[in-house]
Amino acid sequence: MNNIPSVDLADFLSDDPKRKQKFVNEIGSAYEEIGFVSLKNHFLSDDLVAELYKEIKAFFALPLETKASYEIEGLGGQRGYVSFGKEHAKGKKEGDLKEFWHFGQEADADAKLTDEYPANVEVTELPDFNKTGMEAYRMLEKTGIFVLRALALYIGVDEHYFDHWASNGNSILRPIHYPPITEEPKGAVRAGAHGDINLITLLMGASTGGLQVLRKDGEWMDAIPKEDELVINVGDMLERHTNNKLRSTIHRVVNPPKEEWGNPRYSIPFFMHPRSEMKLNCMPECVDQEHPKAFEDITAGDFLHQRLVEIGLIKK
Repeated sequence: MNNIPSVDLADFLSDDPKRKQKFVNEIGSAYEEIGFVSLKNHFLSDDLVAELYKEIKAFFALPLETKASYEIEGLGGQRGYVSFGKEHAKGKKEGDLKEFWHFGQEADADAKLTDEYPANVEVTELPDFNKTGMEAYRMLEKTGIFVLRALALYIGVDEHYFDHWASNGNSILRPIHYPPITEEPKGAVRAGAHGDINLITLLMGASTGGLQVLRKDGEWMDAIPKEDELVINVGDMLERHTNNKLRSTIHRVVNPPKEEWGNPRYSIPFFMHPRSEMKLNCMPECVDQEHPKAFEDITAGDFLHQRLVEIGLIKK
């Protein structure tokens, strides 16, 4: 395997049961084998993608003191700006060579989650920044729910098993800026080798390459989607919930060749989290004699807190 498999969401959304099942089989087997796919025919329009990139590039071009005014203490980086080098991969001490922003869930009133989720931070210098970010958030959330429906069918539970937990979930949209590299990084990379914390991650095509996925044979493979595709991978929560049936694959963003150090890189992952009270206990459908229960019971909220401490966004 030299690239991640490509799947077409239009198959799942079609009225043809064979096409729908084809998508279920393709994405399910890809997630058992490599943990990553690229997906076409998602809900993000080209115009919305272009507008979002324009807004995030404008934000990261603001003076450092302006950006720093949006860094909110005490939130563990859940909303607003997180400055350069703050986050590191689990088990690594060097900070990643990136700065980023977090848009979070704005839950429906009837979900009664107002007290649980912090408010999003408004960027006053850019009147369209928050509106554009949340439009993209909604389209990625919608795409992710359909992917989770396909995975529910693949596992053998009701198609809408994840709907309640993922709708109004604690998801995060994270525009990232990897600035030009100006000196030898001393062991740091743009994003150290890691698995994602959440259920699934939907990644809008990065402005330059660098994303690599660790194959089962221990070799790193470049993940290169087509321009109109999203990269979608399994996170640790879903791996845990499916008792290792679906794989949360280690991946990284490597530094470019030295001649390209002067180029910045932008990428926009959407980390799809469930509501905090969702139990991540191993699903009975994924436990048998050959695959005994591999994880202790835990809620999504407790697991998230544990991992935010491990990666340095929450101090003990």
